[in-house]
Amino acid sequence: MIVLGVLLILLAGAGFALVLTEESARYILFGYTFEPNQVEMFLAGAAAMAVLLLGVWLLGSGSRRTARQRRRLRSARAEASDRVARLEDEKRDLERKLEREHTNTSVHAHSDHSGDRLVAGSDERR
Repeated sequence: MIVLGVLLILLAGAGFALVLTEESARYILFGYTFEPNQVEMFLAGAAAMAVLLLGVWLLGSGSRRTARQRRRLRSARAEASDRVARLEDEKRDLERKLEREHTNTSVHAHSDHSGDRLVAGSDERR
């Protein structure tokens, strides 16, 4: 939309430049000669102004749409980044918890082993 808007603005500008640079009311365009009267000249100017306004509207509309898409994309990226950060925090917490459980299990296993030896030793004494 932005490109089409710019093209329409350039087209209207070229039409205005053509009218301003000609010395007479005779215009040669693409091999055709035009000699418009005042009413035709007014209508051509109105059409050129309509093309210019359409181009400006398309340019503005396209710019707003692009800005809206960029805002959504920025928001989605921030959301994804927050989600990743939360998942990484949860992962670290789970790793710490697992490490604590592992250390507690190894301490209990070590103390259970020694308890088994005592029991086993007491059975041997009998």
